[in-house]
Amino acid sequence: MLSTGVDFVEIDRVSGVLDRYGERFLRRVFTPAEIAYCRGRAPNLAARFAAKEAVMKSLGTGFRGVGWRDIEVVRAPSGAPSPRLHGRAKRRAERLGVTEIAISLSHSRGFAMVVAVAMRPDTSESLQVTAATLWGDAVAPHAG
Repeated sequence: MLSTGVDFVEIDRVSGVLDRYGERFLRRVFTPAEIAYCRGRAPNLAARFAAKEAVMKSLGTGFRGVGWRDIEVVRAPSGAPSPRLHGRAKRRAERLGVTEIAISLSHSRGFAMVVAVAMRPDTSESLQVTAATLWGDAVAPHAG
């Protein structure tokens, strides 16, 4: 089973928040490694912000239940980005049986966009969690 999340962020908006709140914003949303990698560059921060939101969506949580720093964007030696989950995000992924989350980051002059795809087995428990998330109960409606 695949679940997706997509997010699109205006780089100027992130830049404005960074100008207004500075270190307070950085420490609240990003891990020390992300802060060090981005070095205050708004396009990189915006892409990581969008990645966190996209991963939250792929986990079915949105902004609720998962903290910003519970999702960290790391880079493989090849340079490919991937999410590293901590705390509540990690527990949510484990509960859903997520085996992998792939992300793709992109940004232009004005916008950053990220797609996240979470993969998990079609187990009865993951289907029940999905049904509860989508329909508010443990039984999904059947197509017929």
